[in-house]
Amino acid sequence: MYLNALLPRYPVPALNLPLTSGGRFILGASPAEHFDLLVFYRGLHCPICAKYLLELERLAPEFASRGVHSVAISSDNEERGKQMAEKVGAKGVRFAYGLSLRSARQWGLYISTSRGQTSIGIEEPELFSEPGLFLVRPDGTLYYGAVQTMPFARPPFQDLIGAIDFAVAKNYPARGEFTGEV
Repeated sequence: MYLNALLPRYPVPALNLPLTSGGRFILGASPAEHFDLLVFYRGLHCPICAKYLLELERLAPEFASRGVHSVAISSDNEERGKQMAEKVGAKGVRFAYGLSLRSARQWGLYISTSRGQTSIGIEEPELFSEPGLFLVRPDGTLYYGAVQTMPFARPPFQDLIGAIDFAVAKNYPARGEFTGEV
């Protein structure tokens, strides 16, 4: 059994992935003023992911106005990554693809096996990562993280905007960093 959890206030794993728009997303190379918002999604086969990412795209200007850069990340190949970016109408959200499953595990993401075609008729990859959402500070440390075993009930982006406003205004510290005996 393999489970890995990232710790708030500690450095996150490196990310260096190609973007569907060209170039690369290198975490930390040009960090946002307050946070990089990393939204790991299951892939093109997931209709719930598409709906979630449409909402992120709709709210991308709200995040940007708060000093937050948004990137959607999957283990899909380039073709599937571009198809999802097109489906979402990506303008404010960058789409990165080619996440290795090893890297997904380093981020604490769960890995699933294919169950064939999804309800929208797209074949699931043999293996793929389940969703995760992370806010990373400009210094490369974890501020917030949420990982899931299923595509359902993800953190609402509108709630996250309110949390970012509060965190920045109050200089609220990342929580969950205690590693001592309990």
